[in-house]
Amino acid sequence: MEGLHAGQRGVLRRPRLARRRRQARCHRQGSRRRRGAAPAGARGALSRPQRVPPTVRLPDFPWDALVPYAERAAAHPDGIVDLSVGTPVDPTPEVVRAALAAAADAPGYPTTLGTAALREAAVRWLARRAGAPDLDPGAIIPTIGSKELVAWLPTLLGLGPGDAVVFPELAYPTYDIGARLAGADPVASDSATALGPRRVGLVWVNSPANPHGRVLPAAHLAKVVDWARERGAVVASDECYLELGWEERPVSVLDPAVNGGSLDGLLAVHSLSKRSNLAGYRAGFVAGDPALVRQVLEVRKHAGLMVPAPVQAAMTAALDDDAHVDQQRVRYARRRDVLRAALADAGFRIDHSAAGLYLWATRDQPCWDTVGWLADRGILAAPGAFYGAAGAGHVRVALTATDERIDAAVKRLTA
Repeated sequence: MEGLHAGQRGVLRRPRLARRRRQARCHRQGSRRRRGAAPAGARGALSRPQRVPPTVRLPDFPWDALVPYAERAAAHPDGIVDLSVGTPVDPTPEVVRAALAAAADAPGYPTTLGTAALREAAVRWLARRAGAPDLDPGAIIPTIGSKELVAWLPTLLGLGPGDAVVFPELAYPTYDIGARLAGADPVASDSATALGPRRVGLVWVNSPANPHGRVLPAAHLAKVVDWARERGAVVASDECYLELGWEERPVSVLDPAVNGGSLDGLLAVHSLSKRSNLAGYRAGFVAGDPALVRQVLEVRKHAGLMVPAPVQAAMTAALDDDAHVDQQRVRYARRRDVLRAALADAGFRIDHSAAGLYLWATRDQPCWDTVGWLADRGILAAPGAFYGAAGAGHVRVALTATDERIDAAVKRLTA
């Protein structure tokens, strides 16, 4: 926190979190992360402490390892069918584009808090589609997509060395990256008891889950919330696939069936990228515990993290319109049905995959062997190992390709 004066540092650790940590002080363990030695050429700058750049602590970007397989798949005579990344390919809805264009004359700065119209639309949407009634519009902040918020939430909450950031053993890699950026301890665990007495600052849940599409029932989520509250930890629920339940109905952490009617210690992260084909707009929001949201807001104001005004107008229109979401669900349902059947015909087993935009598929062999088998047929999938060691026998197959490309994949799988 070098460079911040005392008042600004206080923003990063709000009183409620501090009280919780005092109550749980007996659970603290572990030493501050050791920093690497200073480079040999930097010894002359003795008056300044040497810092290890954040990139030194980050793993290699996993998708770089997929490039040779993409080249292999692209050599297919009919071209590549890229089912590796969950990037929407269908048109952005007209109602959204019209709202963006109408708000294009935006000479002034937007606010970090967002417009009242956007926050009120989010409240209506959460009540209508997420079972979260009577939320405070002041407890919602627009974000620059959801990945940005996931990556920086541990920092925004003031977490650091000695604080554990817990996430599922099979998970979106950015949960781990966010912990590392804050200097906190990333912990992949599906078992609360396995965590022992360590100090936990943040628990991520993701339902429907990326990569495998598992849906956590309300009773399970309620147990996670209760456990976190006893430990003084924040629960952040990544719910970007909430409207894409197929065989099971996903439930939000903001639903009273999960939280008992209290939002204390809870945040829900939402994205419009998948449900509204807005990945290029970078449109998301976070909602939940008003005190936590205020803390996040104060830091974001200092950092200048603002969603552009035209994008906020587009988000408002998207959240108030369910018709385009229902139409998109029909497209994905058709692609899911034909692709799932083709994979089964080709000898794959589909595990979980009850919701979301992916099929979690296996041929009971190492995932990279399966990636290669598919690449030889011009199909690119993501290796399960990208999401944790437990995924080493699976591949993630995305539904986010055009109907023509999905049909091409089906033909190649069933040939």
